[in-house]
Amino acid sequence: MPFANPIFPALDTTDLAKAEAMGRALAPYCGGLKLGLEFFSAHGPQGFKAMAALGAPIFADLKYHDIPNTVAGGVRAIAKTGIAIVNVHATGGRAMMEAARKAAEDAAGEKRPKVIGVTVLTSLDDGDMAATGIRSSAAEQALRLAVLARAAGLDGVVCSPHEIGAIRRECGPGFMLIVP
Repeated sequence: MPFANPIFPALDTTDLAKAEAMGRALAPYCGGLKLGLEFFSAHGPQGFKAMAALGAPIFADLKYHDIPNTVAGGVRAIAKTGIAIVNVHATGGRAMMEAARKAAEDAAGEKRPKVIGVTVLTSLDDGDMAATGIRSSAAEQALRLAVLARAAGLDGVVCSPHEIGAIRRECGPGFMLIVP
């Protein structure tokens, strides 16, 4: 499912009426709408269904990260709401990412959402990498995780604008890059 317009504005609110109003106003001008944990915590799957009913593709920015079976269950459940994109943390490993991809397919078939890996959160820097025991730079870790996500069959990754060139060279033009 290609997106003609690559812009997905973040609707960072817990207010369903406000999200719906913003969604109706923005939908004609963007490729879809991004909803995150705040919205999901307030409204759950029903909130995502309500937003998908507006007709714009929905990016469920939920960043699943757990054991493969648990992530698969979460992805399977959210895929049934009509979303277009869901993300998982690539640091969950290959088995977890493969389980997420399979769960999306099992739940939604050919209309499955794109499954995207989160590489390194853009709020983290090289010092944060070192503090968590990762001996490479944030950029090196992002590339390593992007390659792993591609090997696991994911559709793409979330990455920093600074990592686009390296990831594109390594993962190819068909691999989706989502840049906050």
